[in-house]
Amino acid sequence: MRVQSICSILATAAMLLWASSAGGCRTNQKKPDIIIPNNGEKQMATFYDYTLTAQTGETVQMNTFQGKVVLVVNTATGCGFTPQYAPIEKLYKDYHDKGLEILDIPCNQFGAQAPGTDEEIHTFCTLHYNTTFPQMKKADVNGPNELPLYTFLKSQKGFAGFDEHKFKTLLEQMFAKEDPDWASKPDIKWNFTKFVIDRQGNVVARFEPTADMAQVEACIVKLLEAK
Repeated sequence: MRVQSICSILATAAMLLWASSAGGCRTNQKKPDIIIPNNGEKQMATFYDYTLTAQTGETVQMNTFQGKVVLVVNTATGCGFTPQYAPIEKLYKDYHDKGLEILDIPCNQFGAQAPGTDEEIHTFCTLHYNTTFPQMKKADVNGPNELPLYTFLKSQKGFAGFDEHKFKTLLEQMFAKEDPDWASKPDIKWNFTKFVIDRQGNVVARFEPTADMAQVEACIVKLLEAK
C-alpha cells in the first residue's frame, strides 16, 4: 500500500474518531409529530406535513412535492463522501423532468465537515460539482435541535447497517467504541445518508453513505416508473 494511501486512511480515522467523541451521532430519539386536524382526531404526521427552509430563506413545504419521488440527503463539503455530489447531480439532471426532486440539507454535525455559511456551501457545490438541485439551510439532523422532518424520517426508516465499503469496518469500530448499542439506534450516522420518498409520500428506503449510488438510482427509477 502506498504511503499516501495509508496517510489518507489514518487522517480519515482521526477525523471520524474526533467526531464520535464530540457526540456527532449520540442523540435522544424524538417522537414524530402528531397532527390534530379540524375534526379533533389525532393523526400521525406524514412527509407532506413538514417544511424546510431554503438556502435563500424561503419556506419549502413538503406538500408541494405530492406526486413526486423525493430524495432527501444530508451533505457536507469536506467529507470523504463529498464526491457523491456528482452522481446526485446526475440523478437530478436525468430524472427531474420525470418527477424526481432532491433536497440537499447541509449538516455540520459529523466531523465539522460543513463549516461554511449557507452561501459559501452553495458556492462550493456549484463551483466544484455544478449542482442545480435545491439546497436548504444548514441544519441539524440529530439531537435536540434536529429538523422535525428528520425526526419523522428516522421513525420511518432506521439504521440497517453499512454496506460493503472501504470505510465500513472503520465506521463500525468507531461507533462501537463510543456506544455498544449504536447499531440499534435510528440516528443518522454520517454525511450523505439518503432517504427516498415515493409519489404517495411513503418513506420507502434509507441508504447509508456507504451504499453504491447505482442502488440509489435503481430505487428511484423503479418508483418513477410506478405512476
